[in-house]
Amino acid sequence: MTAPRESVASAIRRALLTPEPKAKVFAARDVARRWRLGRLEWQFDEPMPEEPAWPAEPELLPPNRMPKRGKAGSERGRIALWHALAHIEFVAIDLALDMAGRFGAQMGRGFVDDFLSVAADEAMHFALLDRKLRRLGCHYGALPAHGGLWQAAHETRHDVLARLAVVPMVLEARGLDVTPATRERVRAQGDEDGARILQRILDDEIRHVRFGTRHFVAQCEATGANPPESWKTLVKRHFRGALKPPFNDSARSAAGLSRDFYDSVASETNARLAHNS
Repeated sequence: MTAPRESVASAIRRALLTPEPKAKVFAARDVARRWRLGRLEWQFDEPMPEEPAWPAEPELLPPNRMPKRGKAGSERGRIALWHALAHIEFVAIDLALDMAGRFGAQMGRGFVDDFLSVAADEAMHFALLDRKLRRLGCHYGALPAHGGLWQAAHETRHDVLARLAVVPMVLEARGLDVTPATRERVRAQGDEDGARILQRILDDEIRHVRFGTRHFVAQCEATGANPPESWKTLVKRHFRGALKPPFNDSARSAAGLSRDFYDSVASETNARLAHNS
């Protein structure tokens, strides 16, 4: 007698509750592979945890307590950069898993396809960055890390549109803006291996933002809502940070995120910052 297949929700939950980084990488990629091969049941029979399991290290700190990275180009500065990037990608694994597991039943199979593939990408990114750290004589967890990266997920856990608006369409889109300049700084230091890693991450993140934007727009259009206006409302309500230029308009456009979405929000943010300064 054939044993029943595991549900997709159970597999995702188990990956989210895996704390050790290498094990989480394996679990995320395994969930994505088994889903792609039809080896997981379309069943959302287990709730997603309020937050994922994480290792004891790195120490998570609020942004205002994060130590300075050190001079750009110095050994300390390089290690701090790669550690910060590794932490972003580590948390991104859980953001993508939670997206698929929390909202998949509501959004359908294509949504789960997309965000489990994102989780596998983020796991691969983290593995590349962790390997980079080890070549520099360091490892993930050796330095403190930003403790607020899960906050956006927690605050949008009851609303898929809010989650899409903030995570792929703000946080990941910000990566499209800043990664090219980081890549060029790394290349100027003679680190072509690091530049290749950053290019790979940039290429994948364009696709991730495209997934988020596509599902956001489809949901808005299904209800007759205006996508850019809905996005602006949700960002004002749920995103605590600031949308600051410069924007990588070409990468954002490739991801389906036109200036109709973010131009006026950025202008309002700049005006507010100027007023408060």
